[in-house]
Amino acid sequence: MDKLDRQIITELQMDFPISPDPYGIIADRLGIDTDILLDRVQALIGSGTIRRIGISVDSRKMGYSSTLAAVRVAPDSVESACEIIETYPEITHSYLRADEFNIWFTVIAISQQRVHEVLEELRVKLNIELSDVLDLPVKQLFKLDARFKPTK
Repeated sequence: MDKLDRQIITELQMDFPISPDPYGIIADRLGIDTDILLDRVQALIGSGTIRRIGISVDSRKMGYSSTLAAVRVAPDSVESACEIIETYPEITHSYLRADEFNIWFTVIAISQQRVHEVLEELRVKLNIELSDVLDLPVKQLFKLDARFKPTK
């Protein structure tokens, strides 16, 4: 990663323009051609340096409800459980943990009622007990501004 790659990462994180041509604006800021910028971004994605480029929306301000949830499934059921979990558009992401509750995910839905419906539907589809489902709604929000400064 060279100086230009570090500048690109900083620009992508700090002030991504809302525009029909955001990459053109960023390229202009950096004093490079848009094609060079796009090639560099693709290379950074390809190397795993950049995993995702997208917006982050505050679902609460839009009137949505959410919760952090986890389920406890048998180790031999993890793959099939994940396939079921990922069918729900209300589930934004999930991950495995080497823990008693082994699949964790967030649910963001139009209402608290829908959050509970999703969890109950999953419980039934996964054929697990109520005690195998954790529902951990936010009590107090601590928001970190996670922007990464590239090193050397």
